[in-house]
Amino acid sequence: MSVTNPSERLSDVLVEDDPSDGLWDLVDSGWADEFLPELPALRLEQDPIHRHKDVLSHTIAVTSQSPARLRVRLAALFHDVGKPRTRSYEHGGVTFRHHEAVGARMARKRMPKLGYENELTTDVARLVFLSGRFKGYADGWSDSAVRRYARDGGALLGDLNDLVRSDCTSRNPRRVVALHTALDDLEERISVLARDEALKAERPEISGDQVIAHLEIEPGPVVGQALQFLLELKRVEGSLGEAEVLTRLDTWWAERLN
Repeated sequence: MSVTNPSERLSDVLVEDDPSDGLWDLVDSGWADEFLPELPALRLEQDPIHRHKDVLSHTIAVTSQSPARLRVRLAALFHDVGKPRTRSYEHGGVTFRHHEAVGARMARKRMPKLGYENELTTDVARLVFLSGRFKGYADGWSDSAVRRYARDGGALLGDLNDLVRSDCTSRNPRRVVALHTALDDLEERISVLARDEALKAERPEISGDQVIAHLEIEPGPVVGQALQFLLELKRVEGSLGEAEVLTRLDTWWAERLN
């Protein structure tokens, strides 16, 4: 074991096909007490959703069933560490409001001490912060909400979805199927919206009707030629704004008339 860089031992465990035995060994041997105390702190925290296990057992189960990629496994390991600090008893139940944000800060603080680089630390903290965003999707999300989820996930969107999919250790098969079905639906909506956005990006900045009105011409092939010119213009120079596009259109039209 490398005392100066405990990330090496933790990473070796996390990238195993099934890291559960290794993670329990880190806890039971006292290694986690010294280097990752946030983990054993979960042992006494009962999870009100997964009533059959404490948060530590749930965390190890989530980590073990997540894809064997270090970034995702680390995010799974840290995704609930904020629960002990956010526990509140309300209306006869237990809540952990904003535990994702607290857990993200804890991950950002702990990972450098373990020896992890800043880029990986930032990515893991971001995944932990976003890990609860999927909650409520089954209640109905607008297209804007779906776009926001995808935008917030950014380059980590695939890892985020893998983390969400792994964060279901219920013994109720209906609950597991429902979560996976909802996430499949979300991923499909993200793909459809992305295709729509790509199509919009391939359109000129003004419509054929605007071309006709601006040039004071009749509908016909020349309108299509004008739109093709404007599309090529957008591909080369990006969005220019309507005023500049109309100026370029005037120049193109004048050259055709000469």
